Amino acid sequence: MKNQFEENERDELVFGRNAVLEALKADTPINHILVTSMTGSLGAICSEAKKRGIIVKQVDSRKLDQMTGNANHQGVCAEGACVSYATVEEILAVSEQKGTAPFLILCDGIEDPHNLGAILRTAEACGADGVILPKRRSASLTQTVFKTSAGAASWIPVTRVGNLATEMIALKKRGIWFFGADMDGAEAFSSDLTGAVGIVIGSEGFGLSAPVKQQCDGIVSLPMFGHVNSLNASVAAGILMYEAVRQRTAKQK
Repeated sequence: MKNQFEENERDELVFGRNAVLEALKADTPINHILVTSMTGSLGAICSEAKKRGIIVKQVDSRKLDQMTGNANHQGVCAEGACVSYATVEEILAVSEQKGTAPFLILCDGIEDPHNLGAILRTAEACGADGVILPKRRSASLTQTVFKTSAGAASWIPVTRVGNLATEMIALKKRGIWFFGADMDGAEAFSSDLTGAVGIVIGSEGFGLSAPVKQQCDGIVSLPMFGHVNSLNASVAAGILMYEAVRQRTAKQK
């Protein structure tokens, strides 16, 4: 059975001007690029592609409509592009190279590709080392995720693991503390997020799964002052990520 967010997507496509341009800059493998024009901002994409020896073809907009399922492709589509998933070790190597404590983002059942894309965009912007996803019941790196992330998916390492709770157990042995987002948690602004931490965001409809919640060292929440008692998963993730950034930056001063 398809989940409520599953879309008719082709994983080999990347479309949208920012997503394609960032994929080029990150040297993502691309066979060729289709554009509706070779001038203006699309011309810049064409120039970037030609520098890398990538074939550029001009096509009618209807061709891209058909390929992308009438998505907002902005006149450009890259075929054959795919981002290889990183390993957990490669993500941990990021903080080692920077000389900072690990800063990880874990998505526990984020199924909406738009939410995952938004989380990747914020994670990359705030300097997180990488994002860990479960292989099952999770959105993957599709073109919708690329588009929503505005190209950030080309830059931040993303790994998939068989069992998120099991991976957390292994990472805890390496000194990483995990803080899960849940309405019943302690206020995030009073929690210490300065060390080696992983912020865990639950699914859109059900929050943290029981096995993952059990492995969290702390449960944190955001104060609510209005009539609505919850936030969109990607919004909550963004606030928690930047609270961690605020604390970590203050500690360095």
